[in-house]
Amino acid sequence: MKALQSELPPGPRAPVALTTAMWAARPLPLLERCRRRYGDMFTLRIAQEKPWVVISDPEAIQQVFTADPRILHAGEANRALLPLLGERSVLLLDGDPHLQQRKLMLPAFHGERMKRYAALIESIATAETERWPRGTPISMRPRMQSITLEVIVRAVFGVEERERQREMQARIAEMLGEIQRPSSTVLMMLLSPERLSRLPMAKAVTAPVDEMLYEEIRQRSHERLEDRDDILSLLMQARHEDGSPMSDVELRDELMTLLVAGHETTATALSWAAERLVRNPEKLERLEAEIAAGEDAYLDAVIAETLRLRPVIALVVRHITEPIEIGGRLMPRGAVVAPCIHLVPRRPDIYPDPHRFLPERFLDEPPGTYTWIPFGGGVRRCLGASFAQFEMKVVLRTVLSQQHLRAANPEPERFRRRTIVLNPSRDGRVVAEPATHPADAAAGPAAMEAA
Repeated sequence: MKALQSELPPGPRAPVALTTAMWAARPLPLLERCRRRYGDMFTLRIAQEKPWVVISDPEAIQQVFTADPRILHAGEANRALLPLLGERSVLLLDGDPHLQQRKLMLPAFHGERMKRYAALIESIATAETERWPRGTPISMRPRMQSITLEVIVRAVFGVEERERQREMQARIAEMLGEIQRPSSTVLMMLLSPERLSRLPMAKAVTAPVDEMLYEEIRQRSHERLEDRDDILSLLMQARHEDGSPMSDVELRDELMTLLVAGHETTATALSWAAERLVRNPEKLERLEAEIAAGEDAYLDAVIAETLRLRPVIALVVRHITEPIEIGGRLMPRGAVVAPCIHLVPRRPDIYPDPHRFLPERFLDEPPGTYTWIPFGGGVRRCLGASFAQFEMKVVLRTVLSQQHLRAANPEPERFRRRTIVLNPSRDGRVVAEPATHPADAAAGPAAMEAA
């Protein structure tokens, strides 16, 4: 039997600077061109990064997600997030430290516990939609951001006083605005994460939010945590194997992780759901009817199809610490393997007519573990995946029970990159009008509790 040679698969031969510029400006066309030319496995060379081996074959993706986490390091591959998230973020840890931190956090996202947030999320979404102008175009992304940010501040951080909620939201919005500036993106590409995290200007960006988070942690330490349901209070009750609680720094880093992973991404996914539905009015009509009837199956299918066709990030990454066979090729130590969230669900052999928005494809068959990967997979699957889908479900149900949406423009919206998130190019422009068949009250929080 011939031994496998350790070599990277082929990829673009353009100068690294040019490939980097293409990746920064139009990542999805780059991925699609490479797939057509090189197949299901190709190498991208991006400035300040190890070589990326992008894969879109489900069997190879399964190998990645089931591989020994001591060989494939996601935390090491996510180091670009260090200046924002901090050293103790579960996203940046590997091996036993990652598994231990993940174990501490998982109970906070248990399904039954999450359902307690249904009424809160619905009330936030209702208050937001009541402020929408009627009959004129609006952008969904900033409005969905308003909802998801308030959910983070109240359900995750547990901030209760209204004025303090507003202050926290304002500081977070300012911080995220600074991070998303083109100059910040350039700095992240030019400097190592460690060097960038030490810069005073980088620390100044997160300092206002850090200040409030540490204040919340200090105040919460004097309260009866057992009487609270917010995720911060649950994390403060968690214990390491030696019986010690999470430190203030750990709590801060995990709260920042939940903010970054659960705010912009969920808001973007909701914006894409609206954009796809108004471009497919027959699907929207069916969904409105089923919401009015208090049914859930088609709503779940719409969410799954939105995340298949319009994932909010393009790929996930794992740093290879020692040679490993993936897809019949021996991957060398030091490279990065990247299952492609964008490419795999566009395979016609897996999803017939893959570019059409067809929620019906998920009514009788659940999404595949290695063919539907908007939240990654394996031991690194997004901790907040269930929370994100639950939040999307409550928000869409609330919005569409009160508003009828239609497209503001006939042309579909394309992907537009903002940092690593892939947004609708016009932020999901729709026209909102009062719903003609408002959903029955039973379709509200009580129905969500029984879901």
